[in-house]
Amino acid sequence: MDTLVIVTGGSAGLGRALLASAPPGAHRVDVSRSGTDLPDTDHLAADLTDPAGWAAVGERLTALVTRRAWDRITLLHNAGTLEPIGFAGEVDAEAYTRNVLLNSAAGQVLGHRFLAAVRDLDVRRELVLISSGAARSAYPGWSAYGAGKAACDQWVRTVGAEQTHRGGVLVLSVAPGVVATGMQELIRDTDPRDFPQVDRFHDLHTRGQLVEPDVAADALWALLDDPGVATGEVVDLRSR
Repeated sequence: MDTLVIVTGGSAGLGRALLASAPPGAHRVDVSRSGTDLPDTDHLAADLTDPAGWAAVGERLTALVTRRAWDRITLLHNAGTLEPIGFAGEVDAEAYTRNVLLNSAAGQVLGHRFLAAVRDLDVRRELVLISSGAARSAYPGWSAYGAGKAACDQWVRTVGAEQTHRGGVLVLSVAPGVVATGMQELIRDTDPRDFPQVDRFHDLHTRGQLVEPDVAADALWALLDDPGVATGEVVDLRSR
């Protein structure tokens, strides 16, 4: 099978693991600022916190999708940020704006571009947005992050319903659990004044309850092969 796999934020953490565990022989593309160290992986340089570059990224995605007759095309939007951690009205305004743009708007805009690019293709097509438990629970200090993930969950529900009418793309939002990435290190280094629930994440780390990125990535790829999964679903891998 001739497969195209595109991962945003593929330079490290879960994104890198998703590229590394992509179907054998897949043409892999990382969309990030810094690029990945994985061999045989193309890099599309982009800062997804900056809307000025989104149109160019969309054009590159369209070019990738249409450059040959793929059998399967998968876009996994993994790029996200927790920074700045702190209460709304107290943290840096520009950093807060970048958080909102990346966690909420970028996934919807790039998802729209992807759906337009693959709309008329009679191949297996999948669009996955990486979600979080913060989309459903309130964590003081994570207002922009939680709201952004919740917005993308609702976008997936709505777009999935649209795809059942026409389009046929599998669109999912997937929360991978608490994954052992640099984001978790950032959380544990945060002052409790800015993130009052920091002790919970220290406890998860101490008890060895973080999920390794490769384990989460394998579970996500297995989910895509599950015939029981329906477009528009918001899935928490911890409940499967």
